[in-house]
Amino acid sequence: MSDPESQPLRIVAVHGVGYHDASAAPEKVREAQRTHWTQHLASGLSLPTARFDLDFAYYAAVLRTGPITQGAADLEELGDPLAEELLTAWLDELGAPRPVIQGALTLPLRYAATWVAEKFSLDGRVTQLFIRSFFREVAAYLRAEDGPARLAAREEVAARIAEHRPRIVIAHSLGTVVTYEALHAHPELNVELLLTLGSPLAMPRAVFDRLTPRPTGPSGPLGTRPTGVARWVNIADPGDPVAIPPGLSRSFTGIALDLTDSIHAVFGFHNAKNYLSCAATAATLGPYLGA
Repeated sequence: MSDPESQPLRIVAVHGVGYHDASAAPEKVREAQRTHWTQHLASGLSLPTARFDLDFAYYAAVLRTGPITQGAADLEELGDPLAEELLTAWLDELGAPRPVIQGALTLPLRYAATWVAEKFSLDGRVTQLFIRSFFREVAAYLRAEDGPARLAAREEVAARIAEHRPRIVIAHSLGTVVTYEALHAHPELNVELLLTLGSPLAMPRAVFDRLTPRPTGPSGPLGTRPTGVARWVNIADPGDPVAIPPGLSRSFTGIALDLTDSIHAVFGFHNAKNYLSCAATAATLGPYLGA
């Protein structure tokens, strides 16, 4: 019988926001991202890409948020009441002054972007585009508990896990929310490790209170590790404004390790490629590779 550590490590990867490519067939997007994510993981561990057997769950197309236009007029508002509500909750958690976030339905995006850019020393234009992309996609996913987009996204993740039968599932950003719900919806799916990166799962009012299943508890609501997950490890850059509040294990039971790692300077502290190649990810995956 072969040693599992001598075989390519089977992984299913689940992306965050900004992956929708309407100009390419889903299979083309999946194949390109499968290659990219494999390369970043291999780079972080200083291993050949052949040591990884990675499949990619591509759900962005079902959210149908459309392209992010870059004209000045298009960046004034999010144009979606739920996205505005989520943005307001996020800014409140970050500690934005009340005058900035007053009026959730008419909040000019440029004011929010300016405050966040100044707080985290970011480029204002890049911050505007990121906020617009992030909250449009999060709103598209969370809009209805049993909405078709939400169900289709998590079924895509569940289908990839069922087909590929990975030892590890790696999810980033919004993908951690989709994966969390998919694994709870399918307790028959078993994985040795769930690795969440830059997760907004604990973000109050915006994400945490909208999860399925709804967090509960006698002394305060808590989410739980999906029953099919043997081990859950979370990694967050301490300056990642999406992975808030810090310390995911304070909001969820069953997290074995809740790690922080400075993955990159400037705006790169939320990018998937930097999380995939960081030291904390390498240390987490190393034992599964015999490294």
